[in-house]
Parts: sequence; C-alpha cells; structure tokens
Amino acid sequence: MKPTPGRRRKARAPRRVVRPRYLILAASLLVVCSVVAGYLVLGQNGDDASAASGSQDRSVERSSTKSRKEPAWDGTVKVLGDGSTSYTGPQKDQLRAVPLKPGEKPPQFVVFSWDGALEGDDRLFSHYRELAKEYDAHMTFFLTGIYLLPKAKKDLYLPPQHPPGSAAISYPTDEHIRTTLTQLAAAHQDGNEIGTHFNGHFCGAKGGGDWSVPEWKSEIDQFYDFVEKWKTNTGYQDLPALPFDIRKEIAGGRAPCLEGQPNLLKAMKSYGWRYDASSPGDFQIWPSKKDGIWDFPLQMLPYPGGKYQSLSMDFNFLYNQSEGEVEGDPAKYADWEQETVASYMSGFNRVYYGSRAPLFIGNHFEDWNGGIYMKAVDQVIENICGKKGVKCVSFKELADWLDVQKPETLQRMRGLDPAQSPDWSTVVK
Repeated sequence: MKPTPGRRRKARAPRRVVRPRYLILAASLLVVCSVVAGYLVLGQNGDDASAASGSQDRSVERSSTKSRKEPAWDGTVKVLGDGSTSYTGPQKDQLRAVPLKPGEKPPQFVVFSWDGALEGDDRLFSHYRELAKEYDAHMTFFLTGIYLLPKAKKDLYLPPQHPPGSAAISYPTDEHIRTTLTQLAAAHQDGNEIGTHFNGHFCGAKGGGDWSVPEWKSEIDQFYDFVEKWKTNTGYQDLPALPFDIRKEIAGGRAPCLEGQPNLLKAMKSYGWRYDASSPGDFQIWPSKKDGIWDFPLQMLPYPGGKYQSLSMDFNFLYNQSEGEVEGDPAKYADWEQETVASYMSGFNRVYYGSRAPLFIGNHFEDWNGGIYMKAVDQVIENICGKKGVKCVSFKELADWLDVQKPETLQRMRGLDPAQSPDWSTVVK
C-alpha cells in the first residue's frame, strides 16, 4: 500500500518466527516480549552499578552538568544561520531538578514520547501538545529530519548505505512542513522537548544496525542541517524562525526500529547528548547509563491475562492484537483499546505503588485499528498525569533530575523490584 503523502509509513507485517521467551521483531519498533507472569525480583547489574557509583563517573557527570549550564541571557533573541532557528534564552517552565532528601519518596515520573513528530491531516501533534498543556505535562517529540525537507529537494539527503534521496518513509507535503514547523515552535514554547528520530527510518539490512560510527554521525549532521536550513530548502520566508537553537535543544533521540545503539552511543558522545531511547526493551527499573549516556528503554508491561508482557509502544500492542495488521477486525477494536489501557495502567500502578521507577510510553502519530492506540494514550494521560506525586515530564527533564541524585541512591533504587514498595529511609539516605 502506498503511504499517504506526509505521513509515516504503514506498519509492515513482522517476520514469522517461533515465539521464544523474548520475541524481537524488526519492524517499526516491534519488540514483543513473552515472559512468565508475575513480578520478577530484579538484581543489580554489576557493570551498571560500577558505572553509576564510581567516583570517576560521578566527577565526569558533575563536569558535564556544569558545562551544560547556559550563560546568562541578555534578553536578545539571536536569529541563527539563514533564519530557520533562533536562540530565545533558556527554555521556560522546566522541572526543577533537586536531590532527594533523606527518606523522601521519589516522584513517579512518566514520559510520553512520539516518534516522527509530523503534523499531518490528523492533527495529532497539536492534539497531544494541547493535551499536555491541559494536564500540566511535558512530552518528548522525536522529530524526523526529512519532515522539514520538501520532496522536490530530497536528493539533498544522503542516507548511509542508500541512494541519495531514498527513505523508508514518505516525504512530507509542503503544507505538512508548514504545519509541523508551527507545532515544533509551539511545543518548545510550552516546555516540551524536541528530540531526534534521525532521517530516513531505515531498518533491517543497511539500516541503523549496520551503520558505522561515521555513518551515524553523517545521519546526525544531516538532521541538524535539515532543521537549520528549512528556510533555504523550502523558500518559506513568511514563517518565523523556530524559537530554539537545535544544537542546544537536542539532548537525545530514538533510533528507528531500535536498531544500532552500540555505534550510535559512540557517535552521539561528540555531540554532547545525554540520553538514548533506542534500547530494544527492558524491565521497569530505574535507569542506568551505557557508555556515560542515560539509557531510557521501552519497558515490559503486564498484558491482560497475565501470560506475557508487551513493550510500552503502540506497535507491540498492534502485533499482539492483530498480528501487525493495521486494519484488524473492527468488532474487536473496543476490547483491544481497553486491553491497551489496562496494560499501561498495570505498568503504572506496579511502580506507582512500588519502586517508583519511571514509566516510558512511546508511540507514533498513527490511526492503526481505527485509532484505538491514540485513544488509549488519551485515557492514560487523563488517568495519571494529575495524580499525587506524578510528574509527566520529558526525557530531558528526567535526565536533569537523575544527574543531581546521589549515585549510591540511584544504585539502591535500581535494585528494587518494580512492585516493591520499600522503606524509603533505607534507600534514600
């Protein structure tokens, strides 16, 4: 089926394989995890513990935190380059990151993130931006760079291991570039984060998993280029500059199909990024670092019926419910929607009343199975973002908070079972 112009490609059916304990599928994020029902007591990984608690790592962490502090802003907007971006001062309305006090229970952080960040005809970008405002939440919008590049200029994109101008997703319409620019500006002004979903969304053979460190750097450089030169590439001189310097704004991203993290981590260090959301899934435990970068994976959530757990993203529910078909049986839509809500809420309740590990929910702007996955996220936002002790934040805000905590406290929290509600005086000292 030919993709609708300016929209993400449809989910393609995953490969048929015998389902092992963990089934990892290479499609649009596509990881389905089967595990024994019930809560698992999770031990501390020795490498992670060492990285989190070592004095050398902490000194580097403090140094990098200090270097990230913005200089005093003189109040003058600085238009950059060809006028596509600008510096408007430190972002407003951000979470104040402070260390936990002895015995204090951590906030329940929840991060809603969106891959692609295109404002299409469905207006889902603006919908979730407005919903975030309504519930005093911040979200992370992972922008795909070619969503600011006109199809007529597609040969400007030189994807690693692929012909110029090729991509695994559709290029946007001219109108969708304009509406996306408007939403990006508004999202940043609302306090949300703009991250990167890179450019061509290549998966599998010759995708991110096959890319070298220099190839990942080329992909990153081109992402920056498309954002910093959208006025030159589109000719739109009637739109204002984006109200952020994209090189200051980007703190991390999510690789298409969760592929290629090892070389991506090596590549992103030279850009000063602080987190990566490209891990192919993990338990609901407190985050740790990989190679000095915060690792924010999708998480395994209890699935109704208790037979297995599913990763916290729309595609994985799609696979479980309609075997990857984006137009499944309409008679089952209502039940599937409530199954999705129940899984998200089970994952939330497990940590909210337990370890308080952050909950990560990642989705796309899509209409699969009648839009039930969007409706499910709507319900989850409404149900949890106003609860006592809950902070719905961006990945960047979470990284800020983690950076100021004592590493030994994080190490103890990381050893908690997701459902374990400890005596916090023995954890936060």
